[in-house]
Amino acid sequence: MPSFQTTRRVAHSAEDMFALVAAVEHYPDFVPLCERLTVRSRERQGAREILVADMTVAYKVFRETFKSRVSLEPEASEILVTYLDGPFRHMENRWRFRDVGPNQSDVEFFISYELRSRSLRLLMGAMFDKAFRKFAAAFEQRADAVYGATRAVSPAS
Repeated sequence: MPSFQTTRRVAHSAEDMFALVAAVEHYPDFVPLCERLTVRSRERQGAREILVADMTVAYKVFRETFKSRVSLEPEASEILVTYLDGPFRHMENRWRFRDVGPNQSDVEFFISYELRSRSLRLLMGAMFDKAFRKFAAAFEQRADAVYGATRAVSPAS
């Protein structure tokens, strides 16, 4: 099953990066392949917020929509995405945020997935892998645009 994991050190606080990733409605503005994102529901459970959202990904003639459950957990500095319905057999996504200095944090991104259809895996597999590798950089660039670019930081270990 394909998966991708990276940790990036960014020149923004963990709180700011959490807020940026949690603002799913803005994904079509900057996330690779994301054509549309619709939040179907929001529910509060103490400090945790649970969203159910539909995301439409598009590439050339390919267009698929999938539904997922997004658990925003600010106290744990974590966002968990669980697949509910669509073209995947399995999809799990996790973000973790950790302050490492003044206005500096490590952002961990993990995703594992498997497309349901063999033909879709052949058609889209390499493209998805390439896009997921660009996700973390897209969020970092978005943070610079939203919060302002600051000095360069060293890569996370």
